[in-house]
Amino acid sequence: MPRILAPLFSATTYARWLHLMIGLVFVGVVLMVYPGVEGWSRGELLARAVPLDAALLGLAALVPAMRRAEGVQARLLLVPDREQDIAVEPSRGWADRRRTAAWLVGRVVLGWLVGGASVLVPAAVLDLVARPEQAVFGLRWAGEGGEERAGGPGWAVLLAPVLLFVLGWLVVWAGRLQLAMAVRLLGPSPAERLAAAELRAERLLERNLLARELHDSIGHALTVTVLQAGAARELGDPAFAARALEVIEETGRRAMDDLERTLALLRDPGDRGGSGSPGSDSGTGSGGGEDARERPGIDRLPALFETARAAGSPVEARVDVPSGALPGVLSREGYRIVQEGVTNALKYAPGEPIGIRIAVRDGSLELRCANALRPQSGRSHGSSPRRGGKGLRGIRERAVLLGGEATAGAEAGEWVLTVRVPLRLAG
Repeated sequence: MPRILAPLFSATTYARWLHLMIGLVFVGVVLMVYPGVEGWSRGELLARAVPLDAALLGLAALVPAMRRAEGVQARLLLVPDREQDIAVEPSRGWADRRRTAAWLVGRVVLGWLVGGASVLVPAAVLDLVARPEQAVFGLRWAGEGGEERAGGPGWAVLLAPVLLFVLGWLVVWAGRLQLAMAVRLLGPSPAERLAAAELRAERLLERNLLARELHDSIGHALTVTVLQAGAARELGDPAFAARALEVIEETGRRAMDDLERTLALLRDPGDRGGSGSPGSDSGTGSGGGEDARERPGIDRLPALFETARAAGSPVEARVDVPSGALPGVLSREGYRIVQEGVTNALKYAPGEPIGIRIAVRDGSLELRCANALRPQSGRSHGSSPRRGGKGLRGIRERAVLLGGEATAGAEAGEWVLTVRVPLRLAG
């Protein structure tokens, strides 16, 4: 019983009923203007009113903003489960206009039917309750002696709530039908669905970019800080401790710059501060005057290598990249890839030599980062250097987005990270 009665008392039902009644109002207004309601039979009235209504609705559907207005109204009054199922964009082509015209006609027809019932049924109920002695709807009942008598208080009392119940469920089902029509006829077009999918993909890429930036920058800073602090405590050498504090301070400042730049992107995604344009920075010039919003490039690698050396891991680096040879985006992504490789080496093989090779060959940028495996590091052939593999996954994502590839694994007693990215796709 609650499941039968609950929809009749739902606010959603009455919001949809209001939406249906607007169709009746439209029909009434048109009838008052032409052809009027007096002097015509019901058939003649329909024959003249229906074509006029359809023509007016078809003309209204030609206005692009009509689809948007109907979508906004449907979202407010039909209360869909998901608002995005009903578009609120103007018509962009004839297909949208045709669907809008079909929606307007269907909405008015359904609203006229339900609106008419909403007027006639309550009037009949009031008539039954107020004048039960008169016949209603032509109904009569047989009295004593077999003669027919009009009405009667007994059946009138029983019929009134039944009529109201039927009217209530008519409004419920009509509202649901109206919602289904709105989803079908006012729903996003294929072009709008594609645009929405592209927007979601773009936002996902932005989120992944920010996540990778924070992971690489902050992860590297924390790794260097932990190693320096641990080494200073173990050695107890004041000079080494002072140097370690300098490295920690410098690393922390760089991490703060990276964090500020990332937060700036979050606050204003459209402002890249020059970092979003492939040609804005070759990444091979001087590092002076770098804005906090600019991402570091290949030119910042020497400072990264010095930080690794200060952490106790010798770094042998050979960078064979001509000045201006790399597009800005490839220079910046290359820095992050090398940074993650160095961070892994510091974390899982502290103190072991790190070999870095960066070169441009055959139209591609090649990066190689290798360090000796240590038994205590827990690595095995083909295993990920860290639990969860977030760093390597981020490297592979960066390489794939640039049209390249990345591999990592054990080779002849070393853990080797190799990345190859074509220059022609990086920009």
